[in-house]
Formats: sequence, C-alpha cells, structure tokens
Amino acid sequence: MVCQEDMLISKIRELYDKISGLDSLKPCQDVDTLFTQLVLTCIPPSPIDVTILPSSLQEIRSNLIRLCGQAEGLLESHYSTILSSFENPLDHLHIFPYYSNYLKLGLLEFTILTQHCTRVPSKIAFIGSGPLPFTSIVLASHHLPTSTFHNYDIDPHANSMALRLFPSHNDLSKRMVFHTSDIMDVTEDLAEYDVVFLAALVGMDKEEKNRVIDHLAKYMAPGALLMLRSAHGARAFLYPVVQPGDLRGFEVLSVFHPTDEVINSVVIAQKYPLPLHSSHDQQGLILPNKCSEIQVFSPLVSHGNMIEELTVEDHLS
Repeated sequence: MVCQEDMLISKIRELYDKISGLDSLKPCQDVDTLFTQLVLTCIPPSPIDVTILPSSLQEIRSNLIRLCGQAEGLLESHYSTILSSFENPLDHLHIFPYYSNYLKLGLLEFTILTQHCTRVPSKIAFIGSGPLPFTSIVLASHHLPTSTFHNYDIDPHANSMALRLFPSHNDLSKRMVFHTSDIMDVTEDLAEYDVVFLAALVGMDKEEKNRVIDHLAKYMAPGALLMLRSAHGARAFLYPVVQPGDLRGFEVLSVFHPTDEVINSVVIAQKYPLPLHSSHDQQGLILPNKCSEIQVFSPLVSHGNMIEELTVEDHLS
C-alpha cells in the first residue's frame, strides 16, 4: 500500500514538473497529453488522504488544482468559440472531448437531487458557469425541462461566450439567464433559488471555498438545497475537497464518490429550515425527503460507486 502511494506521488510530481514548465495551457497536443496522463493517474481508487500530506506536497496539490482550473477554462473557451460558429451550437456539443462525462455527471446529480426533492425546482442557480455551461445545458435539456437556470460567473467574457450558444434554441434561450457577478456580492437574490449548484473550481483553496459556503448559508432560503462538487482519494490533486464539517449552516444529506471516469464527488446539503413557529412563508421551498437509505438506480450503481448517508450527528461527532 505504501509502495503504491509512493508510486502515485512520484508520478504526480513528475507530471506537475512538466505541466508547470509549459509555456501555455491553451489546448494543444502537449497540454492535452499531460493533463490526460494526470487524470488517468488520479482516477483509480486510492486510500491516500491529501489532508495529511507534508507541506511540500500540499503546495504541489494547491498549484496543480489552479493549473487544472486554468487549463479547464481555456479548453472550455476554445470549444465555446468553435461551437458558436455553428448555426445551431447545441446540436454539436458532442465535439467537446469530455461531453460524455458531463452527461454522466448531470444524470448523477439529477438522480441524487430527486432523492431529496418533493417537487421540481422552479429556479436553479449555478455558480461558476464559465464559457461553456454544460451542467445547466445537460440538466435543462435532459432532466429539468421546466426549470429556469441562472448562471453566475465573475468573468464577463465567459458569459458573453456562453450567451452565443443559445440564440437559435427556442427553449433554452428563454430558460438560461446569465449574471456577471462575484457571488460574494450577491445577497437577497440567492433566496430566490430552490437549488444552488457550486462549481468545483469556485474557491480553489479551503479558505476561499469556505467563505463562499458561509456566504451561501447566510443568504440562501431556509430549506433550499446546495449541490457541491468535491473530490476523493487521488482525485483531490485535481479538484478541491469539501468536507461535511465545512458546511456550516447546512445539513449534509449525502456524499457520493464515483469510481468511474466521472471525477467529481457530489455533496448535497440543505440550508437549515427556520423554526416551525417562524412567520416566514416556507410553502414554496423544497424540503428534503429524508430517507434512512438512498437508492441510486442501477445505471449508476453498476459502476461500483460509493455513496454515504450522513446525519447531523455523524458529521459533527
């Protein structure tokens, strides 16, 4: 086991040295090859605990997450530009090399969401939507055909690129709304959403991520659901980790760790409801359908995924 972990760390160090030495992270053969090797190195299940790594490896991990974020943004911008050149951009999403992963992640997140929703959400926010808002597109197209998606990104150029994907689509052009805002400046509007999705790379280190989570806990509606992306095992060299204890102001309902090519873990949490004697009108809120056990249907289970059910007592003990 120790030998396997040493081999893993050695390979990650090697790839980090090569990636950090690149002149540019824009899509090209060298960039694509190195990041593919990194992903393939980190995907296999691993017992490694990144929280106890020595400081030198913590620095490499932190830098790798930022490099992955930059490369991902450049890749999405590249393909968003290509897609917007088509008459009907959304008919050509399959040209994006990881589109199938987004389809699987969308199905996974929708399935988990349905375990805890008593009705279809009307308004959904996605924070950190970027130039190619795949999650909103997949959920709106395949799973939530009546919901409106409010996409938030701090980068005006990313939003302008994303907007070019929808004019020819009669349905999604009406249900996709884009806001250029730092989410830390958004307050009362957050209370309008039944579900809020937080992108994996919004808050690239623990302190940044926790500030965003605390802000959402302050302004989201009581009873609303928060969907977050995390990482497990060696995948935590690619994306930040969200621990249940980080979700102050929320009850963690479940944590799901895929073991297939879907890289991100999925965490779903509920903003603590107001006390029953409160005069606040909660009739429009999504309230979780608490179950003693979550059943995720077979297309997901067959991949050998892990799912955890957490209670308040579990993650506070």
